Amino acid sequence: MSPSAAPAPGFSAHTFPTPDGTLLAYHDSGPGTGEPLICLPGGPLQDSVYLGDLGGLSARRRLIRLDLRGTGGSAAPDDPDSYRCDRLIEDVEALRVHLGLDTIDLLGHSAGANLAALYVTRYAERVGRLVLLTPGTAAVGLDTAPEERLAAARLRRDEPWFGPAYAALQEVTAGRGTAETFGAVTPFFHGTWDEAARERHAAGARQRNEPAASVYGGEGVYEPAATRAVFAEFGRPVLVVAGEGDVNTPVPTATAYAALFPKAGIAVVAGAGHFPWHDDAEGCAAAAEAFLNA
Repeated sequence: MSPSAAPAPGFSAHTFPTPDGTLLAYHDSGPGTGEPLICLPGGPLQDSVYLGDLGGLSARRRLIRLDLRGTGGSAAPDDPDSYRCDRLIEDVEALRVHLGLDTIDLLGHSAGANLAALYVTRYAERVGRLVLLTPGTAAVGLDTAPEERLAAARLRRDEPWFGPAYAALQEVTAGRGTAETFGAVTPFFHGTWDEAARERHAAGARQRNEPAASVYGGEGVYEPAATRAVFAEFGRPVLVVAGEGDVNTPVPTATAYAALFPKAGIAVVAGAGHFPWHDDAEGCAAAAEAFLNA
C-alpha cells in the first residue's frame, strides 16, 4: 500500500477488492444521515485525505471518501495502465457493490469530476444525485478562455502577492507556461493565501501519486462527444459548485458545464478558489446539503 495520511477525525478506514484484485481503501464518516455520498478526489490521483470532512458536510451527511488505487491507503495495481480514468470506473462500481447500494449519490472534485462523469456514462442508472465540485472538464471537452481565468484572478488584485502571480498567469494562459510560472500562480487556487493554505498546498504535493497522474488522463481516455450525449439524456439532479475566484474552473466554465444537463443547477461560493470548503466551509456544505436533501 502507499503511504497514508492520518484519517480525518470521525472517519474510519475500510478496504474492499476490485475485479482485478487490487485492494482499495475508503473512509467512512460513520452514521451520518441519509444515503452515503461517495466522494472522488482530484489531483489527479491524490490521497482523499485532503477532502477532509468537506467543510463539515460529514456532520450533515454520511461521507464515503475513496482512495483511488496507488494513493492513500489503497494498494498500487500490478498493471500501471489501470490508473487510466476510464478504467477506474470499475473501482467506483466495485465500491457501490461492496456497500450494497442500488444507487449512489456521487461527488467528484476537480480531476475526480472527470471520473464521476465517466461513471455516469457507463452506469447512469446507478447515480441518484451528482455533485461536481469545481470540476475538471476534460471528460466533456470544455475549454476555458484565457480571459475567463484572468478575470477570476483580478478579483484578487488587492492581495500583496498579486502582481507577480498575475504576470505568471498571463504567461500560462498565453501558452508560455513553465514549471516556475505554474508554481507562481498557486495562490489563485486558494481563497486566502495564508499559512494554512501554504501547508495544504505542500501536503497536496506529497499526497499525489505523481508518476501515475500522467496515465489518468492519457491518450484516448476521454470521448467528450459521447459523454455529452449521455449527459443530455441524464435526468437525475446535478449540482455544479464553483469558486467565485477559481482560475482553474471559472464561473463561466462551471455554468457551461451545468448547461450540459437537463436538470442541473450551479452554486457559486463567494470569495472561494478551487477548494471552496476551506474558503467558506458553511456556505459550501450548506449548498451541498440543500441539494442532496431536496
